Amino acid sequence: MDSIIYILKIAAIGLYGLSLAFILVFSLTQVQLLFRYIFLGHKYRAERRKIQAFKSLPFVTVQLPVYNEKYVGERLIDCVSQLDYPRDRFEIQVLDDSTDETTAILQRKIQELSSVVNIKYIHRINRTGYKAGALKAGLATARGEFIAIFDADFLPAKDFLLKCIHQFTNPRVGMVQTRWTWLNKNYSLITRVQAFALDTHFSIEQVGRNIGKSFINFNGTGGIWRKSCIVDAGNWEADTLTEDLDLSYRAQFKNWQFVYLEEVGAPSELPPVMSAVKTQQYRWNKGGAETARKHLRELMSSPLPFATKWHGVMHLLTSGMFVCVALFAVLSIPVLLIRETNPAFSGWFKITDLLSGGFLILAGMFFITVMIRHKDKWSGLLSFLRNFPLFISMSMGLSLHNALAVLEGYFGKKTPFIRTPKFNVIAGSDHWAGNSYIRQAINKLTIVEAILVLYFLGGILLAFYLHNYSLVVFHVLLAFGFGAIVYYTLFQHAGNLTPSSEKTANKKAML
Repeated sequence: MDSIIYILKIAAIGLYGLSLAFILVFSLTQVQLLFRYIFLGHKYRAERRKIQAFKSLPFVTVQLPVYNEKYVGERLIDCVSQLDYPRDRFEIQVLDDSTDETTAILQRKIQELSSVVNIKYIHRINRTGYKAGALKAGLATARGEFIAIFDADFLPAKDFLLKCIHQFTNPRVGMVQTRWTWLNKNYSLITRVQAFALDTHFSIEQVGRNIGKSFINFNGTGGIWRKSCIVDAGNWEADTLTEDLDLSYRAQFKNWQFVYLEEVGAPSELPPVMSAVKTQQYRWNKGGAETARKHLRELMSSPLPFATKWHGVMHLLTSGMFVCVALFAVLSIPVLLIRETNPAFSGWFKITDLLSGGFLILAGMFFITVMIRHKDKWSGLLSFLRNFPLFISMSMGLSLHNALAVLEGYFGKKTPFIRTPKFNVIAGSDHWAGNSYIRQAINKLTIVEAILVLYFLGGILLAFYLHNYSLVVFHVLLAFGFGAIVYYTLFQHAGNLTPSSEKTANKKAML
């Protein structure tokens, strides 16, 4: 029995250390991207501005993949129909897989605009291949040499095409991605935390990788593809939940160049409801794991430079961070007990203490990133102090949910593509209560998350009992994060939490 307990202790310390080691390595990789952004960003952006312009604008097909989007479908079509591009040089494809009243709404809007803009309606009777299938079906009849794609919650500026299209005068450029911006960033605590997290991806990560000629990804929307690049890479495939990441890697394996334009924004809507956030996070993280499973071997065996391979590996394994965070969190309390009762393991804990510096490195990276985005240093500091603790805490709170999605992806468990519901919620006075696309999200996982709130509260009490406060900050963040996730999961359903009561909930969550 003693030998079994000893083995379990070694296993706990080993998994705890390995999770911290991956977090540290990932953090150091992010720091390198930050250095590229700071020290090489100006030169990179200047080179982008030196490109030649097309003498004659090429034909563009704008694809709008839609599935049951009765709240935002009309808004999207109205916006895209106003793009400032010669009317005889672009067409709009509405790729509608809807099964509800969205179909009738879109058809009426298309009929209204058919005399103003070249717009085509393509309705499939099934969702074979989901979004990838819809894009592939539209591509078969698309007239454009270039394909712009916008999801239903996006509102591109009128000059979007004109700002991006000239990057394709380089015949090896296969895709141009722009930076997502937020229509409802300050709507609630949930939208603010999402924006804080995603802003780092759409600045430091995408620019840093692009500067170093590492692989970047099409983000599924807000970008333009060269049609021949899509075809050469094997067209859209639906064997992962992130068809955009998958096609990005297949295209770059074929030596197509990608361009990221941080200075061009693509306004979009953040999900204001926890069930929608979880749906989106599940798809992104499971799809990322599926794409890693599909492409890691090819990446590692390719003749690409080591730096490109390294950043590609870290990119594809990004979702694995949640597995490591979940392991670190669950094991932290047993490890704390082992540390206090087994002095023989003190050498191992000196190593884990060093490895835990990955969290400090991430905090420093986010701090610098926030300060870069704010011209006024005091507003930047306040923004960091206000948002970073909420971001790290709620990211930890989502770690179990996302880790399970990642493990499903790694082990090849297939699930359907479930799109993130849209709300048409921008201003603080906008209502989402009653949205018919919100589904009950309370399940066994919610119960486990609630138990973990008590578990980490116990970890806080244990710290005071043992007079060992080395992990107490983490346990506070974990207890708050899981508590916030459980709270919003339980109460944010149609008719259960009105906009006014949500604001009250936000104030309580920030206390």
